[in-house]
Amino acid sequence: MDNVDKAKFFLRFGIAVVFLYAAVASFINPASWIGFIPQFIKNVISGSVFLAIYSAYEICLAFWLFSGKKTFYASIVAGATLLLIVILNISQFDIVFRDVAILFACVALAFLTKEK
Repeated sequence: MDNVDKAKFFLRFGIAVVFLYAAVASFINPASWIGFIPQFIKNVISGSVFLAIYSAYEICLAFWLFSGKKTFYASIVAGATLLLIVILNISQFDIVFRDVAILFACVALAFLTKEK
């Protein structure tokens, strides 16, 4: 395994852990996470229902990243997810600013895994 393969592995693993942690934590303590759901979504669907669906999505995304299958696409989906999180919670930037670093990790992973 060369250094590029190691970098891809650690990026995949690190990004996946973030999504998995957030999903599990939101199942354990939904009250801590429900405030990040934008009001326009809560107007359409119950916050707790949306949170459960979104957490299931995050778990699927985490396992997709862990699998190493079609990593380019997984990194694009993960990056888009983080971009939306940051945009939709820009008023809470003091908290979501960390997601910008993870977003750029997704961009790096996409560049490293894009086939020529």
